[in-house]
Amino acid sequence: MVNQAFILGAGLGTRLRPLTDRLPKPLVPLFHRPLASWTLDACARAGIRRFAINTHHLPASWQDFKRLPENHDHDITLIHEPVRLETGGGLKNIEPWAANCPLLVHNGDIFSTLPLEKLIAAHVASGLPVTLALRSQGSARHIALNEPGTCVTDIHRRLDRAPGTHVFTGIYCVNPEFFRRIPAGEVVSVVPAFLELVREGKLGAIVLDEGVWLDLGDRASYLQAHRELALGPAIHPLARVEDGAIVENSVIGPRAEVAAGAIVRNSVLWPDARIATAAVLDGCIVCSPQMLSGHHQDVDR
Repeated sequence: MVNQAFILGAGLGTRLRPLTDRLPKPLVPLFHRPLASWTLDACARAGIRRFAINTHHLPASWQDFKRLPENHDHDITLIHEPVRLETGGGLKNIEPWAANCPLLVHNGDIFSTLPLEKLIAAHVASGLPVTLALRSQGSARHIALNEPGTCVTDIHRRLDRAPGTHVFTGIYCVNPEFFRRIPAGEVVSVVPAFLELVREGKLGAIVLDEGVWLDLGDRASYLQAHRELALGPAIHPLARVEDGAIVENSVIGPRAEVAAGAIVRNSVLWPDARIATAAVLDGCIVCSPQMLSGHHQDVDR
C-alpha cells in the first residue's frame, strides 16, 4: 500500500518570473488556491495521508502554506534544502522520512486529475522498484515503452533503443529499494537511476489518459489553465469590481480591485492586485499589490 507522497517544491521557477519572485512555483495561485493545495487534494483522493515537501526558494512561504486551514488535516513535513539537490538528490534526502515504505512522487508544478489510485495499484501489483505515470498525447514524448506498455525501454533515446512515444507526467511511485540507486549527498537528477532500471528491465509504467494533466511551468500554460479549467468562480467573492469596469475571460483573486473604466481581458489578477481607472490589460498576470495603470499586453507585473 502507498499512503505517503513526496512533493517536489524546491525549484526556482525561472520560467514563471516575476511571479516566482513572490512565491515558489508550487504556491502560485490557481483559481484562488495554491497549486500545491490542488496537488495534496489529488493525492488524498488516492489514499495518501502523509506528505513531505522539499523547499529552497522563499521557504517562509511554505510555512505559511502549511498553516492554511485547509491543510490542517494533512500530515505535512517540510524538508529544507539550503543547496538545491535536484530531483534525485532531493528524493534521496527524504529517505529517513520515508521510513522504508513506498511512496508516490509528484512534481510541484503539475495540475492533474489523473486517477492516481490506478498508478498505485499498478505499482503494487508489478513489484517493480519504480512505476511512471505516462500520457500518450503531448509535445514532450520522450518515453519509449515495450509492447504491453508496462515497462520503459528508453528515455530521451539515451540508450538508442527506440524513439519516445509517451509523455512523462512527473508523477511516479517508488519502493524503498530505489533509494539505494541514488548517491547520497550529491546534486543529481533522478534520470541516471531511471536509466539503470531501464537497462535491467525494471522501470515500470502505466498510461493514464483519463482526466486533466497540465504542466504549469511557464506563463503560457499558467494562463491557459485559467482559461480552460473551471475550478472555482472566475471572480472571487472577496474581489471588488466596480460598476463600469469590463472583465472578460479573466480570473480575479480575493481582495483584488478593478476600478470603474478599467478593462481586463484574458488575464489573471492575484490576491490584492489593484487596477486603476482607464487601465487596459490583455493577456497579463498581475501579482503585485501596487496600483497598475496604463495599457499592458502580454506582460506580468
